[in-house]
Amino acid sequence: MTTTLRPTEPLQRAADGTRTRYYQVCVNSRPVGVLHLGTSPALGDSVAVIRELRIDEPDRRRGRGTVAALAAEEVARGWGCRQIEAGVPGDTEPGVRLAQALGYALRNRTMTKPLGDTPPALPAGSRARPMTPEDFTAWQAYESEQYARTWIERGVPEADAYAKARRDHEVLLPRGLDTENMLFRVLEHEGERVGILWLALREDRAFVFDVEADAAHRGRGHGRTLMLLAESEAITAGRPLIGLNVFAGNTAAERLYESLGYGTTRYGYFKPLL
Repeated sequence: MTTTLRPTEPLQRAADGTRTRYYQVCVNSRPVGVLHLGTSPALGDSVAVIRELRIDEPDRRRGRGTVAALAAEEVARGWGCRQIEAGVPGDTEPGVRLAQALGYALRNRTMTKPLGDTPPALPAGSRARPMTPEDFTAWQAYESEQYARTWIERGVPEADAYAKARRDHEVLLPRGLDTENMLFRVLEHEGERVGILWLALREDRAFVFDVEADAAHRGRGHGRTLMLLAESEAITAGRPLIGLNVFAGNTAAERLYESLGYGTTRYGYFKPLL
């Protein structure tokens, strides 16, 4: 039996230059599933994204998804893409196995935690204050550089990584420090600055965009205190859930979040297209 992709629409072009197309996954011309392939709004038209890959239940566990994913890679190469990405829900073990079997590497994962009604207390000697404009200017320059370097280390071309860092800050922080529903805090311990927090208040949850203990104060529990601060701010703002993104390989952060009760809701995988 032959598994192929059959387009169900013309190639779609967005205003930003990215493209997308739906396909039927077929076995000997019989439809058995759906593939939605596009390019990345975040990283540009050189990065393909498998937005959806679904095989109908009667045809699962027969290798149809594997062949469809490989066919998607060939389409992406034809588009001129140098890399392909795929997201897998955290509770979908077959999807994780498929990504790993096809040579995809884990780039990041999204984690969430339900929150209670009582804000956690910070340890004795620790307190938070709002960022000043001077704090914000220094932090934004540093954070943007670190953010770009993180993507570069995970296979994104340098120019694309820096463009993503600029674009994400422009979209997320159009008014800088005064952007609505964005909280910026400096953590102090015994009167000395030890770390920073950037927390977004979304409609149904809070999201930690950046949390970092200052280099001279790491290894002293301030990372955990910053996460308690994030949860406290979220509960005070009436958000029942908090989420974050963690890059693969950041073992200390992953262990911290797991110890605080965060669970993985989505894995992000990528693969170079040689």
